[in-house]
Amino acid sequence: MIVYFIRHTRVDVPQGTCYGQSDVPLRDTFQEEAAVVKQKISGVVFDRVFTSPLTRCVELARFCGFPDAEREDLVKEFNFGEWEMGNYDQLYRDDPRFVSWCNDYLHEHAPGGECLLDVVHRTELFLTKLKSMDCGCAAVFCHGGILASVRLLTGMTSFDHAMDDIPPYGSVLSVEL
Repeated sequence: MIVYFIRHTRVDVPQGTCYGQSDVPLRDTFQEEAAVVKQKISGVVFDRVFTSPLTRCVELARFCGFPDAEREDLVKEFNFGEWEMGNYDQLYRDDPRFVSWCNDYLHEHAPGGECLLDVVHRTELFLTKLKSMDCGCAAVFCHGGILASVRLLTGMTSFDHAMDDIPPYGSVLSVEL
């Protein structure tokens, strides 16, 4: 099975915002960015198409010709809990829990949210679900945290470098399961 993990396009939030599972607007360059993504996957025939239920992924799936993509909660972005929509720099200055989380986001949970291992576990559950389907090729419209998790689970990166080199907005990562 080949799976194409497609990261959403850029969002319209201030730089340094922990937007995670918040439903945020897309930039006004969405049409141009989405056209590039659509071109990257043109010609690929997908047996199944999934999308995070967050608008930034649903809209990209729709633009790429998949308005009925299956909504899948397991491929939502990292949940920042109480820190959703907060500013990284301000949180770092004002909340010692955030400093602790930054030093060990792999194991430390955001208050009311997740740690990276939670996202990796959700991603692993989704991959297990995918493997059980009669599917030769699938598309998954998702987020940077999911791409980081896929890279970890497929041996493309290590836990020490999980959040380094996350594929950019609008990128497509294909993996064979």
